[in-house]
Parts: sequence; C-alpha cells; structure tokens
Amino acid sequence: MAKKRNYVNNKDLLAALIAYRESVAEAEEGGDKKPQVPDYIGKCIMMIAQRLATRPNFSGYMYKEEMISDGIENCLQYIHNFNPEKSQNPFAYFTQIIWYAFLRRISKEKKQMYIKFKASQRQMFDSETFDDSTGTMVGSVLPDYISEFIDDFETKNRLAKEKNKAKQQEQQEQDEK
Repeated sequence: MAKKRNYVNNKDLLAALIAYRESVAEAEEGGDKKPQVPDYIGKCIMMIAQRLATRPNFSGYMYKEEMISDGIENCLQYIHNFNPEKSQNPFAYFTQIIWYAFLRRISKEKKQMYIKFKASQRQMFDSETFDDSTGTMVGSVLPDYISEFIDDFETKNRLAKEKNKAKQQEQQEQDEK
C-alpha cells in the first residue's frame, strides 16, 4: 500500500518557523520592523485552514470563506507565540488556532442570524391585524425552522448565563473561605 503524503511537511514548517523567529529577534535587536512572514509559512497556514474547512464539522456553512480568513488572520496574529522549545509540532498549533477561529465565526454568524430572525418575528407581530368577523388576530406565520432557531438560541443563551452565574457563585464561595 502506498504511503499517504501529507499536504504540509511538519519538519519543514518547523524549520521555517525557527528561521522566522530568529529573523524577528534580529530585527528587534536592531530596532527594525518585524519581517514579513515567509511565503512558505503563509502557504502552509492557508492549506491547513482550507483543508480543515472541508471537514464534515465545517463543510456545510455558507460563510466558509470568512471562517478560513479568520483562521489565517488568527494564525498570523499569534505566530509569535509558537515556541519550538515546548513543541515540535507547528501543524497542531496552527490547526488548533484555526479550529477555534472557525468556532468563533460560527458563533458570530449564529448570533447575527438570531438577530435577523428575531427582527423578522417582531415585524410579523407588528403587522398582525384583528379580524372582526372571526375575532382573531390575522397575520403571516414565520416558518417553523425560524421559530425553532430563535427558541433554541434563547434557551442555549439562558443556560450559558445560568452556568456562568453558578461558576461565579462557586468562585465567590471559594474566595470567602
């Protein structure tokens, strides 16, 4: 059976990161600006982000490009935190950064969707009219998936707030002891 080739060579990426860290240190000593991240490192980060976006966890989202962009941006923002003395695996380091960038983007997009749906729901309630012949309110009905999304989002939000409140109370009790 043929050996599967990796799309990012971890050893080469590690060597490139070590060289980049050395050039950053030299620039700081000389009082110069930070050097630009080498193309090889940038391409590796981009390949990791693009490949991670194809996983089933993330493949169905419409805003995949924004997720990838956030992941790349976060990697470049925190590239200086990679310490080759602690870890020899930059692939895992960048994958983890991108993973959490994707989760943050999904969370932001869900919040935006909630705001849009909630506004639609309010507009629907405002446009309801009273039918004198039947004695009932008449108006358009939101699709079930929108109502379910709103209810689910509000429930998750409420539970998260309750969990945070319980953690704060627990921390406060420990501090008092």
